[in-house]
Amino acid sequence: MRAYRLAYDGRNYRGFQRQPDVPTVEDAIFDALRALGAYRPAEHSAVDGGEVPDRPRGYAAAGRTDAGVSALAQTVAFDAPDWLSSRALNADLPASIRAWAHADVASDFHATHDASERTYAYHLYAPPADDRRTLAGSDEANAPTSDQGADSVADADWPPVSDDRVREACRALSGTHDYHNLTPDDDNTERTIDIAAERDGDVLVLTVRAGGFCRQLVRRLATLIQRVGSGEASLEKIDRVFDADPLPGHEGIPPAPPEPLVLTDVTYPNVTFAVDEEAATSARTVFERARIERTIGARVARQVSDGLL
Repeated sequence: MRAYRLAYDGRNYRGFQRQPDVPTVEDAIFDALRALGAYRPAEHSAVDGGEVPDRPRGYAAAGRTDAGVSALAQTVAFDAPDWLSSRALNADLPASIRAWAHADVASDFHATHDASERTYAYHLYAPPADDRRTLAGSDEANAPTSDQGADSVADADWPPVSDDRVREACRALSGTHDYHNLTPDDDNTERTIDIAAERDGDVLVLTVRAGGFCRQLVRRLATLIQRVGSGEASLEKIDRVFDADPLPGHEGIPPAPPEPLVLTDVTYPNVTFAVDEEAATSARTVFERARIERTIGARVARQVSDGLL
């Protein structure tokens, strides 16, 4: 058995898990294994908990990221031939999915169940309350003038936040709680979570750690933290979220957009991944190219937006 670390740009996929008729990360992995002649299919088992047919033998993944969510350290494991290094796997993967490290693991290793901690980062656009900005950002835009009033794009859609209130919200939302009001899941919603926020210009990077996550939990946490930080919601809203009663529809917390979310780490006790330097260099090149393209795209959007003033 071998485990692989994968980085991918989630914008190109309708999520990680296979779905009919839409591109997913998992489909791309399986297609690459077939093209390489490294696909060892699982045997069908009628026993509960047995292997699922039409998957590689022993296959499991650390998590099922949603459509649009990216990853630095998604982890998959399966029965792989000895020659299948990270760089060999990359030979038939799309450029937007890169293996960059691997580890040989025990035959009973399970990438889902053996993970002790998962870490996500959410990049939340949230200008500081004491330094109001327009949507373009601090390095590309001037603060709104007094005659722009409260109808600017930033005021309407990305209100400034108080970092103190954000930190209070992170503390209140951390710990062991039942997060049933922050997920569409109906059961297994109690989690022990640690949340921290670090400012990077007009962006707050929310780092969220837990042994496992309910569906959409990180994205709904991001929405709630933004609302508390901006003053749209009070800190008492968090107490209401943890109440046993479900939130009525008009008080619900919707998920924030998926594109700013990244699966940054998955921890496995006693497993050490060896970085394949050639594969890692290839991955850095791919994502640096994506960064430059998005930077240019942001400048183009800014010029068009400024020209409409």
